[in-house]
Amino acid sequence: MTVEESVRTLALGRAARELGLRRDEFRLAVQLGLVRTVPGAVAGEPGRPPGAPGAPRRVDRGEVDRLRAAPDFPADLRDRVRAVGTAEGAAILSVTPGRFGRLARTGHFSPLRFRLNRYRAVVWLYPAGELAEFALAHGTLLSDPLPRGLRERLDRGEDLRPRNWRSRRLGLLLRATADPWERAAAIASLLDPLLLADAVRDPRERAYLDTLRPEPPPGRTESVAGREIVDRLALAADPDEILWYGMSLSLALDEARGARAAPRPGHRSVPPTPPAPARRPSPAGAGRSPRRAATTRPAGRTTTRREVPERR
Repeated sequence: MTVEESVRTLALGRAARELGLRRDEFRLAVQLGLVRTVPGAVAGEPGRPPGAPGAPRRVDRGEVDRLRAAPDFPADLRDRVRAVGTAEGAAILSVTPGRFGRLARTGHFSPLRFRLNRYRAVVWLYPAGELAEFALAHGTLLSDPLPRGLRERLDRGEDLRPRNWRSRRLGLLLRATADPWERAAAIASLLDPLLLADAVRDPRERAYLDTLRPEPPPGRTESVAGREIVDRLALAADPDEILWYGMSLSLALDEARGARAAPRPGHRSVPPTPPAPARRPSPAGAGRSPRRAATTRPAGRTTTRREVPERR
């Protein structure tokens, strides 16, 4: 990382401190697009361009100054990154928790994250700021009886919360990197391993996608049952959703292959570096061993196998 970049941009931890946000609040602010990040360079590898695999995200100094200049900073920013559950969300919309749950299951607002309670039940959390905006824009949906179409979808057991959460998470992962292989790995992480093996036939490419797989989502617990629940939520489930991500992965792989080939297992692939400048030819005799040059015979002299001095 250059000195200029370290002055112009901030590490994520320092940016969070200057904005007065805790780590989880800052993560949510990035997820919601309230704080824009930029790709940084890999420390100790100045030749690798920003956005290459392994490059951390940073925050531009101007972005921090813009947020701090808001008249209601930091109270408004903290309120916009607050994640609430069903009870608080229902209070924001001024509806019952039951109606809130029905609107969430039919996809009227998307969860931001989730956690597992002690009974291993999924507790969805929603951005408070988005709920407040929804209340202003859909007053009749909150006060009038639900339309017949929504009631029929609920009777069929429809629940779009996991699907909408996956879509939001993928958008975050794609915005966090410009590297085509990392973007393909983010899409691949939503597919079951068997479906992924069918979509990516080259084992070398599958191995590379696995090394670039994003970290598991927050909410994973130490128990085996809890990990199974989280892992299941992270995979596409509906047939049309699986088809969509499969097509998206195919397009992303075409772009990644055009950028560079997948490396062999155990080798880390980096963007190609420009070739070194050609060396100028050395003058005649330069670089020759001194001992060899001393034993070189003059031109025109006949060489015999052995020279014996003349007997007196």
